[in-house]
Amino acid sequence: MDAEALELERFLAGGIAARDFPHREHVRMAHALLRRHAFDEATLRYANALRAMARAAGRPEAFNLTVTIAFLAVIGERLAGHEQQDFTSFAAANPDLFDKGMLRRWYRPEQLASPLARRQFLLPERSA
Repeated sequence: MDAEALELERFLAGGIAARDFPHREHVRMAHALLRRHAFDEATLRYANALRAMARAAGRPEAFNLTVTIAFLAVIGERLAGHEQQDFTSFAAANPDLFDKGMLRRWYRPEQLASPLARRQFLLPERSA
């Protein structure tokens, strides 16, 4: 098993603390999952791992289903047809993914911050 696969397994098993998981790592693990699994399976696994991470950190309210699915959808779309692209190449080609505010193209900040967005995936209220 390669290093990326081991790190992915560690993430999915709850072996990474929230404090050690900055935004870039969110993108990297999403990339790794989406390269290995269909979107629906990757989304379920990723969301469950992030929920568990937030609970373990004592901040279950930090998990946001809308943000999670929206970022995964963008990453998945950009990976389509390039599933074998390594993370370094993918990151260089998609620097906007490392801006946590990227979803503002489609979502108002108030919509993303809402309690409903945290527990239910919301469609964007506006187009890019």
